Amino acid sequence: MPDTPAAPAARPTFTASGALSAEDGKLVVLARGARARVGAVEGAAVRDQDGRTYAAASVALPSLTLTALQLAVASAVAAGASRLEAAVVVTEASTLDGAGHAAVRDLAADAPVHVAAPDGTVLGTVTE
Repeated sequence: MPDTPAAPAARPTFTASGALSAEDGKLVVLARGARARVGAVEGAAVRDQDGRTYAAASVALPSLTLTALQLAVASAVAAGASRLEAAVVVTEASTLDGAGHAAVRDLAADAPVHVAAPDGTVLGTVTE
């Protein structure tokens, strides 16, 4: 059986952020909608190098578990994205999950990852 990389154990911390750009604000709306549509724990949205957006909710099946951010990144890659400009996660958690963060970093070392509460309030941004 081939070795598969383990999900990163560290949970990146975020710093307080200022007002979001209009484009990043749209990502918050998309992520909130994805989460609410299915009553998921998390919702996420990403924007690729061409300005296309992808939204997703977390998946928890007996045979498959993905964070919302992992699924949003996977959707972007499946559609041909090679780079991300920004990402948003809407969650009740107080930190950004390591696996979702790693997925974003696979496509962009410097894309901001905004973390928002379910009501859309931005709690902070991870930039590293």
